[in-house]
Amino acid sequence: MNFGLFLIGFVVFIGGIAWGLTVMGVSSTYTIIACLVLLGVGIMTGVTRTRMKDPPST
Repeated sequence: MNFGLFLIGFVVFIGGIAWGLTVMGVSSTYTIIACLVLLGVGIMTGVTRTRMKDPPST
């Protein structure tokens, strides 16, 4: 559940970045590349922050 919320928030963030780049007149190719890079970073960050910790071995 936490990963889903994190990912939804990050998608909204990426949407804002894409909108800002479009308003600034940046080429759509560069906008798409930036959004894909940010999506990858968001997934990696979400997985590392929301994964379950391994139980200690005894």
